[in-house]
Amino acid sequence: MVAAIATPACATTAVTTPAARFWEENLPGMPMPPTIAELVQKGTDHSPLKQPSSSPQVYQPDWCLGYSYRITCSPSTAVAATGVFFRQENVALGSVMTAHFPPVDLPAILPRADAEEAPLANVTDVLSTFAVAPGSAEELMVRGTVRACQAPPLAGERKACATSLEGAVRTAARMLGTSATTRLSVAASALTPRDGLPRQEYEVVAVAPLGGGRHVTCHDDPFPYAVYRCHMEKEASTEAYVLTLRGLQHGMSGGSAVVDMVAVCHLDTASWSPAHPAFETLNLRPGGAPVCHFMPYADLFFSEKAANA
Repeated sequence: MVAAIATPACATTAVTTPAARFWEENLPGMPMPPTIAELVQKGTDHSPLKQPSSSPQVYQPDWCLGYSYRITCSPSTAVAATGVFFRQENVALGSVMTAHFPPVDLPAILPRADAEEAPLANVTDVLSTFAVAPGSAEELMVRGTVRACQAPPLAGERKACATSLEGAVRTAARMLGTSATTRLSVAASALTPRDGLPRQEYEVVAVAPLGGGRHVTCHDDPFPYAVYRCHMEKEASTEAYVLTLRGLQHGMSGGSAVVDMVAVCHLDTASWSPAHPAFETLNLRPGGAPVCHFMPYADLFFSEKAANA
C-alpha cells in the first residue's frame, strides 16, 4: 500500500483551508501532497473567479491522455514535447528511455463552494466568466475539456469530472465502491519539479508496483480553474507503478537528476481511437501491446487501501 507519495513539504501547506481539513478528516495518515496544497492555496489567495486571466495554459501531457474522444495533441507533440508514452518492457530495472518533463503553470484548485458556482458545461459562460478571448488557444483548450467531460465512457469504464479536490476524492471513492473515503490510498503523481526536467535519457533505477488492478486516475485538464477528469477502467486492464528515473546527463553541479514518477500501463487498448498519438509514437495499433504513460504534474492516483493498513 502506498499511503502517499510526495515531495518534501513546502512552505505553503494550505492547512487552514476547508479542502485541507477535508483531506485530513477523510484521508488520515496521508498528508496532502505539497504540490496539491500549493494549488489549493492558490485558489484561496488568487481565485480565477476574482482575477480572471486570458493567458493560455502551459502544455500538459494530460491533453494526450484521451482514449475514445477527440485527442488534443498530435503524435509529434507527444514525442517532442513530453515523451510521455512508453512500452511496458521499459518498466524494468536498467531500462533507458528518453523523456522530457516541461515546466508547468497550472490553474488553481477552487474552494468547493466556489467550484459549485463556477461554470463548466456551458462554454459560452466559461469564456465570459474568465475573460477568455474568442478564437484564442485557451478557448480551444476550454472546448476540449468540456468535450472530454461530456464524452461517454468506454466499455467497462467509469468516468466523471470533478471541479474541486473534495469532488475528486469522493468521485474516486464512489468509483472504487468504497464505503468511506478513509479506505482510499492516495498517490500524487506531482513528483516532477514544477520547472520541469530536461529532455534526456533516463535510466530506471527502481520499480515499485502500486498494487491491484482497481484504481482511479484523475487528470487535471486545461481550464481556467482545476477540473479533474477522473476515470477507472475495467478491472485488471491496467497496472501502475512508481518508477525512479535517473538522468544520464550530468548537470552543472556534477549530479544527475533523480525523480520518482507514477506510471500507468493500459493492458487493453482495443477500444481506443486508432488516431491516438500513442500508437504512432510507439508504432503500435489498438488491441496490440500495452501502452504506458507517466502521469503529469498534479494529477492524482487513487486505489483501495490494503486490508491490513
